[in-house]
This record gives sequence, structure tokens and C-alpha cells, in this order.
Amino acid sequence: MSAGRWIITDGARWFFDAGADCLDFTSGPDSEAPHWLRERFDRLAADGIDERGLVDALTLRAAITRMAAASADRLELAPDDVDTLNLFAATPDVPPVLAGGHRQAGAGGIHLGQVLSTLARDAVALLAAEADGAARIRRCAASDCGIVFHDESRTGTRRWCSMQRCGNRAKVRAFRERALAAS
Repeated sequence: MSAGRWIITDGARWFFDAGADCLDFTSGPDSEAPHWLRERFDRLAADGIDERGLVDALTLRAAITRMAAASADRLELAPDDVDTLNLFAATPDVPPVLAGGHRQAGAGGIHLGQVLSTLARDAVALLAAEADGAARIRRCAASDCGIVFHDESRTGTRRWCSMQRCGNRAKVRAFRERALAAS
């Protein structure tokens, strides 16, 4: 499950829910990745993204991006990307924390490596489900878009990256075509 994110393209702001945190992480420009990480993982230590950490984050992001695109296009995953994903997934992830207790174990700041491991493990679970025939990673049906998302709809029929963006544009085009044909 993902929290989604706001994206600005061509001056328009729209909400995109990729259906998985690992895919939300890959959406938007590389320059926004650190901001997204801090926003999504609010316990990330303030000094948590140094130059080396940024390189690691962008390396993982690129591997997940390529693997999700390959999955959406029903292609084989590149072995180097699989190795990268498995490497990040092998490190300790962000431990779950339940608020309300008296002890603070695990409630403090988390490190970037834990965040990247959590995202890698999310991608492993998502891509493993795809390999088992789930086929829910898709590309937006708009010919001028192609954003990759995980279809979490009950019926498995999601077509658009966002109804605010591509879905609305497609409906407007279809309405205009019907109106033109009727006249």
C-alpha cells in the first residue's frame, strides 16, 4: 500500500498513487527523491541523507524504475537490477513501532539504509507477486504518459496513472469525439 504523492508536470499539480511505496519512490524527478524520503519516513534522521546516501538512494531508485517498467512491459528483469535490489533488501529495514508504550526502543530516528531496505523489500514483494502471475504492474493507458503503477483496484481494471490527469484528459477527448461525430 502506498501513501501517494503530489506531482507537478507542465505547471499542473496532480495526485499520483502508484499503489506501492517503492513505486511512489520512483515517480517524479530525481531531485525530489530526498524530499520524498524525508516526507514519507518522518523518523529519518535529520542528517540522514549525505552525498553517499543520495548516490545509494538514486541507485536503488533507478533499479526499481527499470524493473517496474520491465514488469509492466512483461519483459525479463535485468540481473544487475535484481542484484542491486537484493543487496539493498538484505540490510535491516525500518522496524515497526506501536505508539503508546513507556519504552522508546525503536521509536528514535532511523537511518537511510533502513529506509532503502524497506523500499527494496517492498519492491521484492511486489515483483515476486508479479512473477507469480498477479500482473498488476501496469503503464498508464494514455499514449503521452506511460507512468508505471500497481493496480490495487478490486477488479484489476485501473487504466490511468491518475483520474485527475490522464483519465480526465481521455474522457474529455472521448466526449469531444462523440460530440463531433453527432454534429
